[in-house]
Amino acid sequence: MTTALERNLDELGIHGAVAHFNLNAPKLYEAALRLGEGTLALEGPLVVHTAPHTGRSPKDRFIVLDDATKDAVWWGGFNTAIAPDVFDRLYERVTASLRGAELFVQDLYAGTDERYRLPVRFVQEMAYHSLFVRNMFVRPDDAELRSFRPQWTVLNVPSFRADPQRDGVGSGTFILVNFTRKIVLIGGTKYAGENKKAIFGVLNFLLPAQGVMPMHCSANMGKDGDVALFFGLSGTGKTTLSADPERLLIGDDEHGWSDEGVFNFEGGCYAKVIGLNAEAEPAIYATTRRFGTVLENVVLKPDGTPDLNDGSLTENTRSAYPIEFIDNIVPEGRGGHPKNVVFLTADAYGVLPPIARLTREQMMYQFISGFTAKIPGTEQGVVEPQPTFSTCFGAPFMPRHPGEYAALLAKRVEESGAKVWLVNTGWTGGKYGAGRRMSIAHTRALLRAALSGALDDVAFEKEPFFDLEIPTSVPGVPSEVLRPRDTWADQGEYDRTATKLAGMFRNNFKRFADGVAPEVTACMPNHG
Repeated sequence: MTTALERNLDELGIHGAVAHFNLNAPKLYEAALRLGEGTLALEGPLVVHTAPHTGRSPKDRFIVLDDATKDAVWWGGFNTAIAPDVFDRLYERVTASLRGAELFVQDLYAGTDERYRLPVRFVQEMAYHSLFVRNMFVRPDDAELRSFRPQWTVLNVPSFRADPQRDGVGSGTFILVNFTRKIVLIGGTKYAGENKKAIFGVLNFLLPAQGVMPMHCSANMGKDGDVALFFGLSGTGKTTLSADPERLLIGDDEHGWSDEGVFNFEGGCYAKVIGLNAEAEPAIYATTRRFGTVLENVVLKPDGTPDLNDGSLTENTRSAYPIEFIDNIVPEGRGGHPKNVVFLTADAYGVLPPIARLTREQMMYQFISGFTAKIPGTEQGVVEPQPTFSTCFGAPFMPRHPGEYAALLAKRVEESGAKVWLVNTGWTGGKYGAGRRMSIAHTRALLRAALSGALDDVAFEKEPFFDLEIPTSVPGVPSEVLRPRDTWADQGEYDRTATKLAGMFRNNFKRFADGVAPEVTACMPNHG
């Protein structure tokens, strides 16, 4: 007898497929190994390789332009329009290719808060993808599963490559989001991160209309219940710094901030593991040595153990695991209103201070700017530090105008009374190649001082280039470290480098000026 769940695949236009519904981790391991999708490493993790795609493909992401999106999406940048009929034709071609195929289906929630969670059905060609989303999203209990009715569907078929001329897309890879049909269609890439970021983008579009601020940030909680948020792009220390042994982890990547407080979008973590070691990050390291974890693009040693120092496949090696693999967590994935909001940047120019307190307008300016810097060696052709401005610290997943998100964040900060900090985890004493990386011990001391309230009664002074307020003293941190100019042997070179970086900030922000308040635009650096 055909079940209600199976009938829903027919409603998706998928006929004659062999579908496995809501398999658990052991069953998905069996399927992935049977299908040759991965390797079982010593101690239990499933290791998969995703070449040629070892990261996301933001240039292959499209949003259907229709009545639901034409006036609400900020078109341009990463938000590229595609016509409804183009989506429909490609969708029909993909579903037709699945007749007789073996598929893996997971019914999951995006969001730990029942008031705002999104029921999503993931229909996937690869068993490993099914295990990935089962790790990454919130699993319904048995009662919830019996009554589960998906509002959105993600259909992911890596083996299907589009024909750009025939299908109207840019390459063989495609990530198409249709807000009217409530479908995400993915093909041409095995990289599992596309699943989670696609749904993050959907939530980023839907939740602001409900008054919820969607955020690309980690979150943790002190023993007294005080919540802190950590925004930051890859390489800034977002996962590392939020996994503080003295605090409880709410989540490591994606959250919403509602009238009631903060809630995790996910039920798992997707940690970058290149160079990870047991001494510095024991909790995350332990997840790479256990059954149920998915390791992406990690090289195995001859004895079958993961070599986390080998970046020969990619520097973007990842571990995807359920959040309960970490002991020090908030099990319900929710917390109250934050007392502190931290913007993390890895400034490879060595200009920005290790910590600065932001005004409301500066907060909005820095949030919209979303600055960090690539260092030489991270990408082919990068031979000196290069600025990266990713608005809202997550540009590829933000469908609305950045000013809309910044205003909603400012509203939440004002209502909660949260303090906002800019923390530079990058370079000091000179730019990359001349200076040194900021001491993680100093960064942790700065953060603990900020989060504990130890900086509330400290004097602050302004630096001249970005008008940022810098504390004059912090327990456990040498005072000269707090003033970046004082750490440079050649202070004239510091001034020239700071002027150059300030000019980059000004040029970047020009494209947002029409959508933000004048007082925010006024926070652009005076130099440059």
